Formats: sequence, structure tokens, C-alpha cells
Amino acid sequence: MFSKFLKLFAEDIAIDLGTANSRVYVRGRGIVITEPSVVAVNQKTGQILAIGEEAKKMVGRTPAYIVATRPLVSGVISDFEVTEQMLRYFIEKAHKKRFLLNPRPRVIVGIPCGVTEVERKAVCDATKNAGAKDVFIIEEPMAAALGSRLPIQEAGGNFIVDIGGGTTDIAVISLGGIVISKTLRVAGDRLNQDVIQFAQDKYKLLIGIRTAEMIKIGIGSAYSLKEKKQLPMRGRNLVTGLPEEILVSNEDIKTALEKSVKQIVKEIKTVVEETPPELLADIMVSGIQMVGGGSLLKGLATLIQKETKIPTKVIEDPTTAVVRGAGMVLENLDQLQEVLVEIEDLELPK
Repeated sequence: MFSKFLKLFAEDIAIDLGTANSRVYVRGRGIVITEPSVVAVNQKTGQILAIGEEAKKMVGRTPAYIVATRPLVSGVISDFEVTEQMLRYFIEKAHKKRFLLNPRPRVIVGIPCGVTEVERKAVCDATKNAGAKDVFIIEEPMAAALGSRLPIQEAGGNFIVDIGGGTTDIAVISLGGIVISKTLRVAGDRLNQDVIQFAQDKYKLLIGIRTAEMIKIGIGSAYSLKEKKQLPMRGRNLVTGLPEEILVSNEDIKTALEKSVKQIVKEIKTVVEETPPELLADIMVSGIQMVGGGSLLKGLATLIQKETKIPTKVIEDPTTAVVRGAGMVLENLDQLQEVLVEIEDLELPK
């Protein structure tokens, strides 16, 4: 009876713990939080000053002793204590209208499929320390496939490509399980770095991550576009030390991104080659489904279709596919429990 009473307050949640952005789904309410996975820390005192959107505004604009950092690198925890604080912030924010001082929800967390047992345990421990009663783990391609409404529990091939901030997950799913998967640590963040490197190499211009991301989103492409576009790129000239503005075209940025894009396409082709023929026959009909923020790069789906000879499309609202899928498992835990990763041996001692 008491546990039923607590359920009225501590609603179960699903978290897409992304390298660049995190999203939180609350059972019965849907997606309630979408914030950058950024934490601002005062290194003199160790105090956390801001988390999420407020912390992202500080990136590149703080005194030396205040560091706005991402506690996750390539989908893996790099700073345990800061990740724990970030998770606690998300859990408390999701419950702030419920007037409960110490919510203890069950939590489903999405992680890349290529992580080790130790990395998986770190996620479980951090989530429990942040206030979760029970922790369940779901691999992001599986969650993304569910969020894309693919028939993953049927005996047919489903091909999913999830390009996030830190990792690209590629998986073939059938009968509620991952048949083959690859995780590539080349994704949105690497593409931003490519733009930064291009600016330095070609124009001797030092630009920040926010500028690089804005240019990538604005005119970046993986395939030559008919329409020519230009954007101003502002930074500091490394030779003169003075501010400078240069116009760059979409062809410039396509060239800058080419190497990383080729790595992603090559890995997708490798998975295609290793897919059992019966499942590949299904995929040739159902196609490759793309999710994640990186899938929005212009022309990427066209390039993948050209290289693999398989119909390729970006699903509707690709950035929320993982958290929507994790939310579906949360809402139907009895029917979909088989898609979760076994974590009995990862439980914290009680």
C-alpha cells in the first residue's frame, strides 16, 4: 500500500544520457526536459554553479577558474561525480511539481551499444547515487528503433543508424534483439572539430565550438547541393591576433567534413556486409532508418543510399527517438522487458 502511495509522487523516468544533450521522459507525461549535457564547476571551491542550458551559455565565456565541461565523452562517463550531480538535477527537476523532497523513481537510461561492463556499471552507480530506486539499461539503437516505431519484435530485419554527439551507433535488430552492431566514436562533436580544424588550416582563423556548430548546421552537407550558400565565420586570426570575418561556402564545409562522413559511411557498409542475407533482404525493402542530431546533416541520407544501394531516410523528429523509445519501455515494462540489458551482476550492494 505504501509503495503504491509513493508511486503517485515518484514517477518513473527514462533518460537519454547523451554526450551533447540529455532528455528526460516521465511516465504518463512524456518528454519534460531537453537540456545540454554541460555542467559549470568552480574549480577553486569544487562547487557546481550551473547545469544544462545555463551552463552551456558559459562555454568559452568564463574566468579561468570556472570550467563549463561535459561529464560524458563518447557516451561514456568521464567524470563520475559531476555526472551524478547532473543526473540528480534531472531527477529533481522532473519531480519539482510533485512536492516530494526525496523522489525515488525507477529509471531507464540509454547508453551506446559499444560500452564495456565497467562503463555500464558506472552509469548504474551514478544513477542510483543520484536518487534512483531501480536502474534499467537500454542500448540506444534499441531505444531508437522503438522510438521510430519499427517492428523490432517481429522476425524481420530493422537497420538503425543513430548519430549523436559523441558516438554513431549502427545496429541490425530482429526478434527484440540486436543481431549485429557497431559503435563509432565519430559523430556530431567530431564534425564540429573538423570545421574548427578547417578554419585553422585554410584561413589561420581560430573559432570556437559554438561557431563551428552553427556553421555545420547552417551550411554543412555530406553531398553536393544544387543551391550554393555562404555564412560568415568569425574568429581570431592566428597570425595577426586580431578579429577577422571570412565568408565560407557549403562546398568548403562539405570538404571539411568529408573524412569523418566517409568513416561513418564505411562503418555502415561494413554492417551491411556482415548482415545475414535473409535479414538483408528485409532491410532492402524496409530501408535504413536514421536518428540522432547528426542524421540531420544535409545530404547524408542521400549519400548513404547512394553508397549502400538501400533506401535511407531520416525519421520524423530524429533527436528524440532514443528517449521516446526508452519511454515506451517505461510505459510497457512487462511487455518490453526483454529489450533491456541484463544488469543483475551490476547491482550495487544493499
